[in-house]
Amino acid sequence: MVAKITKVEHFTLHVPFVDRVRREMERAGVHSWSELQITKVETDAGITGWGETIQNYTWGRVKDSERVVGKPPAELMWDDSLGAGLQMALFDAAGKIAGVPVYRLLGQKVRDWCAISFWDHDMSPEKYEEEAKVCVELGYTCIKIKTRPWFDVRETIDRISRVTPDHFRIDADWNAFLVNASNAIPLLRELERTFPKIKIFEDPIPRHDASGNHFMRSQIETAVAHHYGQIGAREGIEMGGVCDGWVIGGGVSAIMKQGNTAAAMNMPFFLQMVGAAPTTALSLHLSAVLSAAQWPTITCHELYEHSLLTQRMPVIDGHARVPEAPGLGIELDPEALEKYRVDKADHSLPRRLVRVNRPGGSKIYFANSGQKWPFYSNGNSAVDDWGCSTDLLDDDGSSDFDDLHKRASESPVITAE
Repeated sequence: MVAKITKVEHFTLHVPFVDRVRREMERAGVHSWSELQITKVETDAGITGWGETIQNYTWGRVKDSERVVGKPPAELMWDDSLGAGLQMALFDAAGKIAGVPVYRLLGQKVRDWCAISFWDHDMSPEKYEEEAKVCVELGYTCIKIKTRPWFDVRETIDRISRVTPDHFRIDADWNAFLVNASNAIPLLRELERTFPKIKIFEDPIPRHDASGNHFMRSQIETAVAHHYGQIGAREGIEMGGVCDGWVIGGGVSAIMKQGNTAAAMNMPFFLQMVGAAPTTALSLHLSAVLSAAQWPTITCHELYEHSLLTQRMPVIDGHARVPEAPGLGIELDPEALEKYRVDKADHSLPRRLVRVNRPGGSKIYFANSGQKWPFYSNGNSAVDDWGCSTDLLDDDGSSDFDDLHKRASESPVITAE
């Protein structure tokens, strides 16, 4: 008799980020990633599958759960349209029913240990230095950082380099903030010649700019990574290469397809599967069978106050071992699931201002972090200043703060202070 799904349950967790990064995540506007939806799939065989979705980040929220009820988990687990948490729960249940780890459902295992990177989002140089120390203490040999025009990138990389061992590596994600090759080339050249720990530049300029990326790549030595699919694989090859490797994420079917294509092109990639420990576990199973998954996988599970597991996933010399127990091979902590469970996650924040301090003395005030993206991308300020810094200003109750916040809410305010 084939085991079938009898019930699908969803509930919300609000798992705060650790104190050392919480304010930085709030300033960057990504504090809502603390909202996790847990999916629980029950079967008539008495086996339960578990999945997780970061509601405000994921490639796909869970939809139409009822259509899996009455069917075997393996029948629909390859359907990416189910959303992150439900698909994960189906793979977990299918592996447990078959008595095998998830990687056995995906393909032939090529590695037992998978490279994994520490990851932080948009922080000051001082905070990145602190995070780099934690990263090394936890067993990581690589950190992925967000390089932004409102912080001094040189200072950030210098601080990380000084507090990490010689074999440590830094991957810098620009999210296209350098805008074009003419901005990017001189800056990237200086960084790679000054800081040998830099190994990958991700998305220095927009991903779809094939000719710009082709020229930029010919002018620097450091590997360039782009998100798979923005420039077609065939177009990239025919142009002589627009990047050295890929960033791959999404549903399991898409990841397997793209990962196998990357292997056929002999191009490495890293998985970007941001989430708590269940998402990290799934990324390890995928990395285990995808031969081109040779760059460190990106997750953010170390930034949460709790991983949701009964035991932390150990990282040894920058690698994590693929779980061998059936399903995802992890054990969720029932006490943590109960502790962080909420009817609705509250992401409200006190009123604040984000202030960028430019090296020439001017100040730029933003009412929220989201305003900075179009402001810099559209050329309102230099994207390659050395010496920039950013502050998060709390409401002091004054009429001056109130007036400045109202003005900044309409449009960023620039002052010559």
